[in-house]
Amino acid sequence: MQGSSRGPLFGSVAVVRTVAPVRAASPARPAVVLPGPVPMPVSLPPSRRSTGRRWETLCWAACAVFALVLCVRTTMAPHQVWGACATGGYGLAALVARLSARPWGRASAVVAAVGSVLVPLMFLVADGARQLEVTVVERSGGLLLDSGTPYAPDPAGLPDYNPYLPGMALFGLPRAVLGDVPLADARLWFALVSLGVMGLAAALGRGSRSSRNGTARPLLWLAAGPAVALPLAVGGVDLPVIALMCLALALAGRGGGPVTTGLALGVAASLKWTAWPLLPVGLALLAVTAGRRAAVRAGATAVTSAVLAVLPAVLADPEAFAEHVLLFPLGGGDTGSPAASPLPGRLLATYVPGGFALAVAALALSAVAVAVSLVTRPPRTTVAASDRLALGLGIAMCLIPATRFGYVVYPLVLLGWFRLGPAGRWRPVDRVTEAHRTRPLTAKPLED
Repeated sequence: MQGSSRGPLFGSVAVVRTVAPVRAASPARPAVVLPGPVPMPVSLPPSRRSTGRRWETLCWAACAVFALVLCVRTTMAPHQVWGACATGGYGLAALVARLSARPWGRASAVVAAVGSVLVPLMFLVADGARQLEVTVVERSGGLLLDSGTPYAPDPAGLPDYNPYLPGMALFGLPRAVLGDVPLADARLWFALVSLGVMGLAAALGRGSRSSRNGTARPLLWLAAGPAVALPLAVGGVDLPVIALMCLALALAGRGGGPVTTGLALGVAASLKWTAWPLLPVGLALLAVTAGRRAAVRAGATAVTSAVLAVLPAVLADPEAFAEHVLLFPLGGGDTGSPAASPLPGRLLATYVPGGFALAVAALALSAVAVAVSLVTRPPRTTVAASDRLALGLGIAMCLIPATRFGYVVYPLVLLGWFRLGPAGRWRPVDRVTEAHRTRPLTAKPLED
């Protein structure tokens, strides 16, 4: 008898194969041979269950400590609210994990997600407390309806600046149309779009055998983690961008249609500059999985859709577009950017003579290095592509003169998301080998 068991996240199943015929109880009946392996449920050894519960409990306890420290140390009211709610949510999740019969189950993740996302989000929406980014996006939606451009012509102070590309203003349209009602809060639409697109990416990655549980489990664990739960609750401007990045990589990794993949790339690129490094990485992956012709078509579709989204705002007021979207994020505008975390680019621009130019030059050199790596060694799986993109974004976010620690959510999600399911392990099919494998065999007569 041979058996094997799967990991704790996927249940416990043993595969049993008989090595001899199994006879019925009555001698008159012939022997019955089992045709193949028979799955039989077994339980994990007590030691493995105990170890899994211990690590899961420690995981949620560490998240609770992080939320408590943030609540005590931060001076921003939305972050204080999140820290207080998330401390209780993660603490309850640790207790549920300790008492659960199966380690790494959904129960503790549900408790953590409710305490760290749903409760603080509902409280902040009802109270009206928000980060500046949410106010900027909602104001840009009103400007887009009134003037055709989401950028104020003469920004006087920090709240007047909009560093995002025109596509981001769509999240502010509900406030401009519906008025001051909770349903119009941009944070709700950030969360809905982000989780919906990430779920679509998971379903596409799992293929036709995807199930509701298979898609919901990684999405639940992703949302419950502090790196995603915090921006979901207080103002997840970057989360829709990251979700579209994952969707585009999932499409490219499975050799999706060039038009569909190009649209996903273009929509992400129309939201924020941070999505533009996705274009070369996604196209390099698509060239491996679907061919160069498909990559060229996808690239043309992506650039066309992004230009169509950005060009009207550029033509409406070129100076305002340059002030808001180009100079301000780099720290070269009339008003300083609030993104001032002490990372290398910021330190260079602040304390070194000519440091701004040095930081921009280092940023350009890193972009060239990543581009060369895509040509010489293109990624062949979705995990490899997401790792390459996470590396490039991580380097860029360290070198940008105006940056913040919150941008770490980009590489964290890209590094972890495709490892939660089988999508990232797909490899492109060798067309020549596949053609020989599927070609029917023909017999050639022997000659005397």
